[in-house]
Amino acid sequence: MSTTLPLFWHLSSNSKQERIDASLKLITALNQFQAQFTPKVDARGSGVDESDKEDAEAEGLDALNAHDVVYSIRRLIRGLSSPRESSRLGFAVALTELLSQLETVTCSQILSLILDNSKPPTSATGQEERDSLFARLFGLTSVIQSRLLVNTKALSASASSTTAISDIGTFNEVISQLLILGEKKSWLRESAWWSISLAVDVLEVSDVPWKKEAVKSTIDKLLIEQQHWSPEKIALALKLQTQYPAHNWKESSHEDDENEGSKSVAGGWKPQIHFAWRAILDRFFASESPAPPVSFQEFFRVVVDESLFASNSSPQRKYWGFQVFQAALPRLDGTTLSMLFTKNFMRTWINHLSHQDRYLHKAAKQVATDIQATVKNNPRLGFALVLQLTGVNGNRQFDRLTKTKTVETILTSMDAEGIQHYIEYLFKQMDDTPAEEDIQGRDARRSWVIDQIAALVRNGSVPKNDKWVQDILDWLVVNGLFVYKKATDKTAILPTQNFSDELRQDCRTRLLTCLGELTNQTATIKGDAKSAKIPGVASDGQFWVCRALSTITKMEGLKKYVKPSNAFDEENRQVIASANETLVMLQKKSADQMTAKGAELLLAATVVQQYCADIPDFDTLSACIDGITKMFPEKKKKSKKDKVETTDPEPIDILVDVIIGFMERSTNYLRTVGSQVFGLLSESVTSTTVDLILTQLERRDPAPVDDEDDEDDDDEGDEEEDEEDEGADEEASTKEDHSEEEDEDGDEDEEEEDLETRRKIEDALRANGLADDEDEDEDLMDDDQMMAIDEQLAEIFRSRANEKHGKDTNAQREATHFKNRVLDLVEMFIKKQPSSQLVLRFILPLADLVAGCGSDEQQLADKARGILQSRIGKAKELPLEPDVKDTTNALSELHTRARKPRYSSLLAALSQCSLYASKILIIADSEASVLKEYKDSLTDFMTRKGSAFNPAFFQDFIQRFPSSGWKLGDDLLDLSSRSVNVYRQCQVYHLVHVMVSQLPKLDQADRPSKVESFMPNLRKALYDVISSAAEEKLVLSTSQMKELFKLGLLAERQTSVNVPDGAEGIWLPETWTTLQSKISAAPRYKSSPALATMCGRMGKVTKKAAPKRKAAEATGEESTAPKPKRKKK
Repeated sequence: MSTTLPLFWHLSSNSKQERIDASLKLITALNQFQAQFTPKVDARGSGVDESDKEDAEAEGLDALNAHDVVYSIRRLIRGLSSPRESSRLGFAVALTELLSQLETVTCSQILSLILDNSKPPTSATGQEERDSLFARLFGLTSVIQSRLLVNTKALSASASSTTAISDIGTFNEVISQLLILGEKKSWLRESAWWSISLAVDVLEVSDVPWKKEAVKSTIDKLLIEQQHWSPEKIALALKLQTQYPAHNWKESSHEDDENEGSKSVAGGWKPQIHFAWRAILDRFFASESPAPPVSFQEFFRVVVDESLFASNSSPQRKYWGFQVFQAALPRLDGTTLSMLFTKNFMRTWINHLSHQDRYLHKAAKQVATDIQATVKNNPRLGFALVLQLTGVNGNRQFDRLTKTKTVETILTSMDAEGIQHYIEYLFKQMDDTPAEEDIQGRDARRSWVIDQIAALVRNGSVPKNDKWVQDILDWLVVNGLFVYKKATDKTAILPTQNFSDELRQDCRTRLLTCLGELTNQTATIKGDAKSAKIPGVASDGQFWVCRALSTITKMEGLKKYVKPSNAFDEENRQVIASANETLVMLQKKSADQMTAKGAELLLAATVVQQYCADIPDFDTLSACIDGITKMFPEKKKKSKKDKVETTDPEPIDILVDVIIGFMERSTNYLRTVGSQVFGLLSESVTSTTVDLILTQLERRDPAPVDDEDDEDDDDEGDEEEDEEDEGADEEASTKEDHSEEEDEDGDEDEEEEDLETRRKIEDALRANGLADDEDEDEDLMDDDQMMAIDEQLAEIFRSRANEKHGKDTNAQREATHFKNRVLDLVEMFIKKQPSSQLVLRFILPLADLVAGCGSDEQQLADKARGILQSRIGKAKELPLEPDVKDTTNALSELHTRARKPRYSSLLAALSQCSLYASKILIIADSEASVLKEYKDSLTDFMTRKGSAFNPAFFQDFIQRFPSSGWKLGDDLLDLSSRSVNVYRQCQVYHLVHVMVSQLPKLDQADRPSKVESFMPNLRKALYDVISSAAEEKLVLSTSQMKELFKLGLLAERQTSVNVPDGAEGIWLPETWTTLQSKISAAPRYKSSPALATMCGRMGKVTKKAAPKRKAAEATGEESTAPKPKRKKK
């Protein structure tokens, strides 16, 4: 008893896990007690009187079960009537589990205990009556769920006349008691009949000998004796018909009299649907059930859609409707799923899902969540669900209308086969033309289909395969770039009908968008030697852009059936043909040559852009072809003419210039292609390429630059024309005339603005009666007229200034965005080629960019600073063959810029870059250059009051390179005496503290020599500073003095560890003992006895103490505070 009593308390806990744990421990303990118990059988034979039956059963319970088990059974049954917390749940679970494991109790014994302990008192209150009724319901349910009701085993011995654990009489008694409970209280009726349903299920799977009699009596009690039809009776009737189809149900059915309606059950609304709904759904969808007289579609339409979801239905009934939908959803397959998405349901669901303030918004969201979970468990249903949500009763813009991502989430959960079916459905929607649909509706439907097709490619979560992606690209190419002429069976990708110009433009735009998204995705291609990650390729290693271009070329060969929507002239077609030949040449290059891959992607993307652009730019395409041809020349014998040096730009520079031009465009397609191509071409970047990129980051006024570029372009074009057509003399005159025309064209906008301003001024004068009186004297104007005109003129000129300012602001904003994209190229190069010597070329320009950014360019500054700190400062790879001279110059310039930065974040970035350059030089045996720069910067920091350096700049260097940092030790001590103020002097000693703490990281063989050479100087410097402070020649605060003593104690410990024999000679303990008395007597430090104590500790260094503290001292991090001494008793 002592082991089980505490567990009963936890059975009432509100925590489900705590209740389960307590039940498990209780049942385990009771099984042990029962296993150790020896039954005491006192058989009375069959001559026991009926009046003594109950006493015999009670004695049998005690005789066959351990005392703890009997107590627990009675305690659990009594606890069912307890209203405390979750007592009924905990006690019912424990009772059910205990009864399922015991074979020494009968059903009649337990039933008798339940009925006796659940009788309400004579003068019971309402609460006490409810507790008793619930106790009886939970107790009877426990008997049913434990299967004690249909246990076929027999007792080993019994004090009564029978040994059967269960019998038909007890079964009928349980059913009768549950029916009585349901009739007694209407709010208990559903729960009581649900327990009866459990008893029916238990009886069906049992093998009791009295099963037929029990089924017949149950049917009589439920269907014949119960005169009125109710939801509970319907549920049990359906269940029994399914379980026992051979029964003669015509005899057992009972119909209400015509004048006697069904019994109405009083009670309030409950948020849960009746369990009869699930029985009805099981009847419709259970395979072993007989076919119902009506179809589920008709049933759902009449009973649910036109009843629960009717327009005049209450929110409570609609809530029930949502629950019926959720219960039916898992039971349907793809062929029957459409039955649920009826007109009224979809209208109600969309309305409540679209607005958060709707009464059933949470219920509607739960429906959407269940639909998504259903597709996740069964991806094959995804296509059918999407059709319903975007179909007749739904809306094509379902996600936008409901402000959810239901359709998008379903698509991401579908398999590749389902996506393929969905795409075929979308293509079919483009060709279907209902008779009642007008042109505007047809174009709207087609525009929606185009959006859906493109969304499949853009969504990275949608499972992709090459087949359906290629189908989408082919469809966009065919319908965006070609016009239908004639049908044919030779190919399946021909357009079946013509689109409007707007739809064709939409297809071209979506094609570029899809290609941009696919180009941004990386695939792993397995080569002969190793695998490589290449952006924008299909599973076979071919670029998606090249695949789209192949489709374009194929369609151009079908001139009888289609014609291009934008035809090129002969000259441009020759450029396209040259590009195709160059592509064939590039595709023959080795697959492992990333430069060839990058050139192929750039050229193919540029060709596709010419097909899709409203105004093709064949100059860019020609430059691209020229650069690639020079980069991959055909093999031929070199002549003497080939050896002549030319000033033509490098091929890689031409291609990078094209990429930079892409960065200036507003289309995401060109920017994505440019970024990925640059990554593939990064291994071919040269010094001139870096210069070209850095030129784009220079700060300049965007408006004048644009004008100059335009003029330069026009001048170059004129020069070329004049050289071909006319001589040098005519060239000059033509150039001059053209420049004058350009000046006139450039001034047209300003003249128009001046005319508009002049017109506004004239209107203002005319409004005041002055425009027509030119000959009158100015004396006729009074002060009021002058003030009115002055206000109007001020407003006119103010609006003119605002217009100009707005144009300048937009130009500056575009320039900032362009520089951000160029920084993407810089970051990609550093990421792809971290071991290139050219990385150093970016450091100073990026630092200048950060320093020169204004307040409206903070994002640009943050991005450049991030590249300096993360990509360069924390790089794990260094240039393989660095140029020491260039690196030294870069380090010097970094320290020069660090002397005057605007803010500390820039100084931190410069510090990281300085460490990067220092590491390169130290590895290249140029440590002297590094130490010189840091020494000069230390001198500036200590001797110039306005220096922008901070201790962190030097501390980073000392911690990153401890060996080099130790070589600055004497310089630090020398500069401490020349510091501009005391605060800087203390900062120097802080750096010395950091340096001394790094001593354990040095080579152990070098430590003694470094300690012997540096520590005497440190001891002298510390002694002089502390002594001057004690004599009030120098003003140091108490905290500053403590830091100095911490440094001294750390240095003493390191000396004792590394030079144990010479520690006393280096630190001269007697001098610190003398200094201790000075500090104690100093007026400033009398109130801080800890200072004198720390000074005294420095005078007690001994050789014997060193080895004992060696492990702690080696880290240099032991606390320097004196340990309190234990008082003697």
